[in-house]
Amino acid sequence: MLRTRPVATPAMIATFDDAATIADALAFETALARAQAAEGVISLDDAAAVEAAAAAFDIEPAQLAEDAALAGTLAIPLVKALRASLAGEAAMAMHHGATSQDVADTLLMRQVRRGTRLLLADGDRIAAALAPLARRHAATPAIGRTLLQDAQPIGFGLRIAQWHAGIAAAAARVDREVSANAALQWGGAAGTRPNQNGRSALVAARVAKSLGLADAPPWHARREGVAGIAAAIGILIGALAKMARDLTLLAQNSVGEAREPVAAGRGGSSAMAHKRNPTGCQTVLSAATRAPGLVAGIIAALPAEEERGIGGWQAEGPILIDLFLLASGAAAAMATVAEGLEIDPDTIARNLFAAGQGGDIGGSVTLVEALLDLRKG
Repeated sequence: MLRTRPVATPAMIATFDDAATIADALAFETALARAQAAEGVISLDDAAAVEAAAAAFDIEPAQLAEDAALAGTLAIPLVKALRASLAGEAAMAMHHGATSQDVADTLLMRQVRRGTRLLLADGDRIAAALAPLARRHAATPAIGRTLLQDAQPIGFGLRIAQWHAGIAAAAARVDREVSANAALQWGGAAGTRPNQNGRSALVAARVAKSLGLADAPPWHARREGVAGIAAAIGILIGALAKMARDLTLLAQNSVGEAREPVAAGRGGSSAMAHKRNPTGCQTVLSAATRAPGLVAGIIAALPAEEERGIGGWQAEGPILIDLFLLASGAAAAMATVAEGLEIDPDTIARNLFAAGQGGDIGGSVTLVEALLDLRKG
């Protein structure tokens, strides 16, 4: 927690924690048994026994982790322990036609969906805070800067509207990728959904609906969907970091045009009491430093071997979780900054006058509205 909490929100940490992971694995087994019973693949009594066993299941996460380290996957010891609590045919009916990767991929996609809702909520906070600021300062003349040098004047709100547009577009990309690719993975040992009495498509549709996932053919050896989600999260972090980078420059003592909001215990220095550090931006920029390597790691896992790869998909879960954790801290930090952003019109005017570039801001006002309208589409 000392390493994770400073970069991630409590809600996102809880989305991927041990309790959530075990609960999602049990949800898969329960949903599969119910669906197979509804389609006559296993008996209703056996499905009820599986559901009851899953509801009563209790295991120490540390012991499960030790067993998973030995087995190579969480599902093997979890299924073994759950099956041990069942008797007779119910024990064999549980996990019928499934394999360990089905559990791992499906529970991860459930967590991805919940994590995405958290990210989009903070994205909405940012948009709601930035849009009125952009309009308020659309006609405020400010010096534009290119290559970190004074350039031509702009409306200060145009810079804010660009932040808004980039973050909103990136959040929409995440939403699209997750909606399309956070799907049920159920294929069995070699992706054929065996021993389902010709009812496999109907079983899959029921399981997907029960778990709140998209229905899809087995994708356990086809990982471009996971890569698309990872890339979208990386792009969102980068869009947040664009705003953070600009704000760190605007908050410099020699510039002073905008600053993060004041909050007790935030932005201070252990050695220099006079400092007001942009620590929200720091959180985002740190995430943006880490994210590209994480995304690259998932892309590197794309060449999965035949019907189930070795080493590639096993690396994806921890990497994708790290991306969501970093994105949560970055989005929450920027939401807080956006909601309390301090803008200093007097300093903006002084810097513009010192630059000696006049006050013609061109079509800034119209461009602000055009950028804000992008989100509506």
